[in-house]
Amino acid sequence: MIFAELQYPGRYEEAHDELLAFVRERFAKVQAGLQGDSWIWIFDRDDKVAIDTFSSMKHQVKSARPGRHVKAVIDALRERYSVNVYAEPEGEPHDD
Repeated sequence: MIFAELQYPGRYEEAHDELLAFVRERFAKVQAGLQGDSWIWIFDRDDKVAIDTFSSMKHQVKSARPGRHVKAVIDALRERYSVNVYAEPEGEPHDD
């Protein structure tokens, strides 16, 4: 499910390194990559939040389910970025 989308000037490739550094400052377990798309995975126990560009040209905040793990990531991102939080989570194209 997609919970939010970041707004920033420029291309996602240009935003990746700064976004990754920001996320790593705030969360302990992070994996990431940039190859064709940008992806950042944040792990909290059994929960995972993804910040990626797999279905958009801007980074989107995604998780399999809602919860405090998603809220924590969105709250952190709001410290630096403009974040468009969806009123209702949206399904990803591959969820159909």
